[in-house]
Amino acid sequence: MKEVKKAKIESSLTVLLVSDFEKSKKYYEECLGCEVNEYWAIRDDFGLGFKLIQANNKEDVKPNKGTWNTYAYVNNFDELNLIFDELKTNGAIIVTEPEISEFDWGDWKEFSVRDLDGYVIGFGTGHKIEN
Repeated sequence: MKEVKKAKIESSLTVLLVSDFEKSKKYYEECLGCEVNEYWAIRDDFGLGFKLIQANNKEDVKPNKGTWNTYAYVNNFDELNLIFDELKTNGAIIVTEPEISEFDWGDWKEFSVRDLDGYVIGFGTGHKIEN
């Protein structure tokens, strides 16, 4: 069987319909630290990326219920603490404070924030047990 060469995906964006583009743009810039223009809201060279699109109707804005809309990973607990402190200081809407869950392989720490339309962004990282 012939091997097919695959292209590498460099980044991806979560598409979010928003009820008020200008208010969302301001929130993503000021509270989440994103660079926002008419094409995207990005942070850390597309480490966190969104395509904000003005919804035609408020009814079209439908965040996931009971879970995240986007989840972002960081390298370690120190980085997670830094981003939490930064977002909280900037006025991000905190949904869950940083919390550690213990597993047989190690610990997972995460928190989440919400935007003005109710979209939830989770942030997390793990710490493996050294054997």
